[in-house]
Amino acid sequence: MTARAPSLLVEVLSAPGRVRLLDLPGWDRLLRQANSANVGAILVFLLEEHGLLDDVPPQPREHLEAARIVALRHRRLTGYEVERIRSDLAQLGLPLILLKGAAYAMAGLPSGRGRLFSDIDILVPKDQLDDVENALMVHGWASTHHDAYDQRYYRTWMHELPPMVHLRRGNAIDVHHAILPETAPVRPDPALLRAAARPIPGDLGELGVCTLSPHDMFLHSAVHLFFGGEFDQGLRDLFDMHRLATHFGAEPGFWDGLVARAGALELTRPMFYALRYANRTFDTPVPASVMAAAEAFAPPQPVLALMDALFTRALVPPHPECTARFDGAAHFALYVRGNWLRMPLVLLTRHLFHKAFVSPRAAEAA
Repeated sequence: MTARAPSLLVEVLSAPGRVRLLDLPGWDRLLRQANSANVGAILVFLLEEHGLLDDVPPQPREHLEAARIVALRHRRLTGYEVERIRSDLAQLGLPLILLKGAAYAMAGLPSGRGRLFSDIDILVPKDQLDDVENALMVHGWASTHHDAYDQRYYRTWMHELPPMVHLRRGNAIDVHHAILPETAPVRPDPALLRAAARPIPGDLGELGVCTLSPHDMFLHSAVHLFFGGEFDQGLRDLFDMHRLATHFGAEPGFWDGLVARAGALELTRPMFYALRYANRTFDTPVPASVMAAAEAFAPPQPVLALMDALFTRALVPPHPECTARFDGAAHFALYVRGNWLRMPLVLLTRHLFHKAFVSPRAAEAA
């Protein structure tokens, strides 16, 4: 298979100094690709971090500064919403463990700078789900899925409650009790995740707002992408892993303990994929010994060749300039794979049939 040439966006995310070579048409291409991948705001902070903003011509600089304004407002609103959620759940005496984008932002991580997300994800003990849901409902949160099948689907088989939205503020929250569904073949122990969580810096951390540990944050990002079935923002999610690995890799013990932690959580395969494709795409500095240890958990060579072909097509900006023939087929194959990894075949067939035929008819009847 002929290797696909990297997109301009991937080149810049990997080596930000590349922007010094861009003319105005090149900047137009870069910004369009960045916006399609939902990394437009990430790009401005990345260039600022590398001291490159003064090299940006006035026209694209205006677009970048507009993206910065949106990102800073998003960060302020996230901080306010996290404080409200903490207050809403304070009576339960639980630490508020943030996941994914909200965790990156509130912990002040490089991966949180400019990262936009649609909801706040939290992790709570399964035996306290009812208490958490009731406390949130008292403070104005309501479930968005009223169909009886959807309610059963989430509450019986999934790793989270049905998504909730605040009736006045309109913001969304996903309440997780695990990071993979009840029906998945591997089940990382949520108690291990909660036990290793660490407070975020500052006042909120002193009030019990936490993130997963560095190892677990990286592994959760990996399982979210490589056990999932949606890759419209796959490049952004892979860049999250690159930034997490680069940042935490400077901490003593991160690389030495990553493979062992993945083994303890049954996440060695998504860890392997994360390290493989982050290194191939962004030249993430993975120590050779860690990569060699991770390769012990690679699939058989024919399967790996297939995964390379699929992920190479999925982990690109969803922009017409970056797409190629058969990319749609790759996305579909990964969608089916993601669902298959999350539930057994009989349940998956039943679920897809219901969503394809029963749910639309019920919605029409309503």
